[in-house]
Amino acid sequence: MSTPTKINLDESEIPTRWYNVVADLPEPPPPPLHPGTHQPATGDDFAALFPKALIEQEMSAERYIDIPGDVLDVYRLWRPSPLFRAHRLEKLLDTPARIYYKYEGVSPAGSHKPNTAVPQVWYNAQEGIRKLTTETGAGQWGSSLAFACAQFGLECEIWQVAASYRAKPYRRTMMEIWGGQVHPSPSDVTDYGKQLLAQDPDHPGSLGIAISEAVAEAVEDPTIRYALGSVLNHVLLHQTIIGEEALLQLAKVDETPDILVGCTGGGSNFGGLAFPFLREKLAGNMNPTIRCVEPAACPTLTQGEYRYDFGDTAGLTPLMKMHTLGASFIPEPIHAGGLRYHGMAPLVSHIYELDLVEAISIPQTECFKGALQFARSEGIVPAPEPTHAIAAAIREALACKQSGEERVILTALCGHGHLDLASYATFLAGEMQDLELSETTLREAMQNVPIIES
Repeated sequence: MSTPTKINLDESEIPTRWYNVVADLPEPPPPPLHPGTHQPATGDDFAALFPKALIEQEMSAERYIDIPGDVLDVYRLWRPSPLFRAHRLEKLLDTPARIYYKYEGVSPAGSHKPNTAVPQVWYNAQEGIRKLTTETGAGQWGSSLAFACAQFGLECEIWQVAASYRAKPYRRTMMEIWGGQVHPSPSDVTDYGKQLLAQDPDHPGSLGIAISEAVAEAVEDPTIRYALGSVLNHVLLHQTIIGEEALLQLAKVDETPDILVGCTGGGSNFGGLAFPFLREKLAGNMNPTIRCVEPAACPTLTQGEYRYDFGDTAGLTPLMKMHTLGASFIPEPIHAGGLRYHGMAPLVSHIYELDLVEAISIPQTECFKGALQFARSEGIVPAPEPTHAIAAAIREALACKQSGEERVILTALCGHGHLDLASYATFLAGEMQDLELSETTLREAMQNVPIIES
């Protein structure tokens, strides 16, 4: 009997715990540092930004953390998400490889981001917070947080990277439908935004700048807190429900992956899929190759330096040990707005330094070529971000065609591209260009990275 195309779980099989990979790593990750003293940050250093429960999760080494019942109730609107066997793509590529993808585009916001937006809002609501601020690039995170705030009655204010704000107006509309207030970043709302606009009225913005604006707004009022959609430990923790479900689904068809590939910008989608499989690999239960896939225009792991840097451009956040292109780095306006971040999640950076995962970068035209092959065979139009993982999976599948190997490939399709059709129009018109990171740009941005004495 052939493997079914769609592998489902019952609602009763939704995982009830998140997995914390820190518990199983051979070395603990380096701690965040206070931006002024350069000493290890304490919970108090995060108190103006996050509720106590999320700070505890950020610093936890506990292997499993229970998912609150109210969060599970909202998760049930779309979870468990399906795992698909890409039979039609396999046929198109004429490959003996078996390709599986975990599809997170079934969420209300159309991406994996609500997996962390919902618990973040819930924990803030438990502490009586009335409003959350945040940044967003392409808009998946901003729309997810607006959706989650609507579930628990919180206000939501969002700074969207200006290049994406202009290119993706319907993402803004989606945020506003759920009650979010949206500004282009740099904005005329904060002093930092005004300063940047005075220098360049057409500033394209960056996630680092948008974070600075959202943080500046949050720290001025004790009834407002900040929410981050990627990078931090507690965010990746919440996303592990993806990998935990995928393990259960693959077990139903008696499969284990030989290679796992995930698009990697800040790290939440990749960590969410990969960390539970890394746990099984470290325990000796399977041995997949685990590979991060990032854009050639923002190659944080493959070209960035592993050192302490700020998470935002204005230098308001604690310093984190991560692969960075420099907090002042302004990435090219590639279509995968969600992957345009100067730093990589400290946890992903740490496991990369431990040689537990690999990393490659792929230019965007190859990604969109793969996206068309995927859409025309599997039927789903991918968001620009997961096209990077699709391109990597296609590379692997074609290598199997050459070698005759029957490898199992797993990836996460972290969102649909229904609100990204302008990007596809650009590609179909032959107007999309590959944008590479120049050595000059990298050197200039890295000059502003603080030097931390060891």
